[in-house]
Amino acid sequence: MKTYLNELGVVCALGAGKAAVAEALFAGDHSGIRQETGWLPDRALPLGAVRMELPPVPAALAGCRDNRNNRLLLAAALEIEIPIRAAMARYGSERIGVIIGTSTTGIDEACHGIAAYRRDGAWPADYRYAHQELGAPAEFLAEWLDLAGPCYGISTACTSGARALLSARRLLRMGVCDAVLCGGADTLAGLPTNGFHALEALDDERCQPFSRHRRGINIGEASALFLMTREPGPVELLGGGASSDAYHMSSPDPQGLGAQQAMREALRDAGLDAAQIDYLNLHGTATEHNDAMESQAVAAVFAHGVPCSSTKSMTGHTLGAAGALEAAFCWLSLRDPQDERRLPPQVWDGVADPALPILTFTGTGSHLPVGGPRRLMSNSFAFGGNNACVVLGDAT
Repeated sequence: MKTYLNELGVVCALGAGKAAVAEALFAGDHSGIRQETGWLPDRALPLGAVRMELPPVPAALAGCRDNRNNRLLLAAALEIEIPIRAAMARYGSERIGVIIGTSTTGIDEACHGIAAYRRDGAWPADYRYAHQELGAPAEFLAEWLDLAGPCYGISTACTSGARALLSARRLLRMGVCDAVLCGGADTLAGLPTNGFHALEALDDERCQPFSRHRRGINIGEASALFLMTREPGPVELLGGGASSDAYHMSSPDPQGLGAQQAMREALRDAGLDAAQIDYLNLHGTATEHNDAMESQAVAAVFAHGVPCSSTKSMTGHTLGAAGALEAAFCWLSLRDPQDERRLPPQVWDGVADPALPILTFTGTGSHLPVGGPRRLMSNSFAFGGNNACVVLGDAT
């Protein structure tokens, strides 16, 4: 049974809305990564923050759902509100599900409340336990839209957004839903920022994925929301694969065996050979171990090469939203005008690591091939050896 990603709303450091994000993405614009203070003591960090004014949470939900993560998710949802409500009228609210991947949800607001409790011995008036619940973003959307279908969150660290898409497809194939709102949302927060700092995984400058000079990640924030249905549309979710190698709590399997398994399963699920993939969005965090592992895994699966890039030097690593955001970038390439079909470029210092297998990186001006159908893959890898890959393509 085929499933289609018919609508997309997106907000990230590149901009707000599909048009703005696409133009910045294909131009290789990394100006959204800026040095900011206040997240770590006596240290500035390059972060991929969303700097637009976010929409307010509707008044009826403000008392329990007002946090930055929900406002960021709402910004993406408002871009596709008209087709969402059309789907509600067509299918009924009980036939539309909501699945949102996240790793931070409203933890930043929750941490401020906990700090106030430790200081004052009493909870502040605006503290809500619901801010830190991992299912809260999905519940917020369902409450705002008055949806009654399946509603839950997925939190598998940096594969959360990709796994939300795979879970949505499962609901459609099972006949449980006729449409699913699915994607990911994560905001900048003190807890993960300090956590990555403790792991010595943060770069003090803009990150350099796959470079010999790579030193770690830049953290970002984003929201990407799809309307997935069985109704034919221009972009099809062709396949997906997932694995869990459980090699280490935070380090990937050095050989990338779990990553290879997820990529091969996605290809098998899509009924494709590796040579039929026209572009691969790499997970590419710019950490020493992840990039080494992924290079080996890609070289093993795509023995004849594949055009590829990591987009995290333009957006930062958006954690639980990354899988959905980077699937959105593939969606934008497929929906780019027929005479362009641009690809996200690899934005880095161009100094390849001689210890890694050679990959075929895209540059500004790279395009999908003329003709079709075109197929793109997006990789997401996470702590604990959690791996997920999705394949998007022109509808056939």
